Amino acid sequence: MRLTLHTFQSVDGVMQAPGSQGEDREGSFQHGGWAFAYDDDEASAVIRSWYDRAGAFLFGRTTYLLFSNYWPKVTDPNNRIAAPLNTLPKYVATSTLKTVDWQHSTILGDVMREVVELKDRPGKELQVHGSGVLARALIEHNLVDEYRLLTFPVHLGAGKRLFTDQVRAGSFRLLESVATKVGIVYCSYEPAGAVNYASD
Repeated sequence: MRLTLHTFQSVDGVMQAPGSQGEDREGSFQHGGWAFAYDDDEASAVIRSWYDRAGAFLFGRTTYLLFSNYWPKVTDPNNRIAAPLNTLPKYVATSTLKTVDWQHSTILGDVMREVVELKDRPGKELQVHGSGVLARALIEHNLVDEYRLLTFPVHLGAGKRLFTDQVRAGSFRLLESVATKVGIVYCSYEPAGAVNYASD
């Protein structure tokens, strides 16, 4: 399975709490729900297309709890997001949760080793949505095959970012890009090795 990483982010790279005020207040974050105002059919179509390609999901603890509190309540079998989330395997990287109740969920022990094993299996994509701490660890271990980034036309100045100062430098190759009518920019990238620097 290819490992694909999906993130909503502001123009200045903040990915924290895009959906609601109370989603994640860590660090006294005051901007929860910053993506809510940008209702866009084109962006929604892109997001639905992601889930069509899913074979399994990999979550960090915080995102898993957020998703598992909402998506099991969406029972329409034709919902292109809820149906795969509720029926496909879900793997959770956590050292604090001892049990997980959302059907088809499994807690990982040795996360990076088990992710490598999952990637070696045949099938559709192993998808990561949000899950910033986990995502950065996967980047550090060179396990991400494709990055899918939705950038919203807002800057926040503070908050958790996917690419922090601690994330290794690297370059990307653009696979796809779409700019929607409300200014959301979708870009899909694959890793392209080390950064190419100008010569002196």
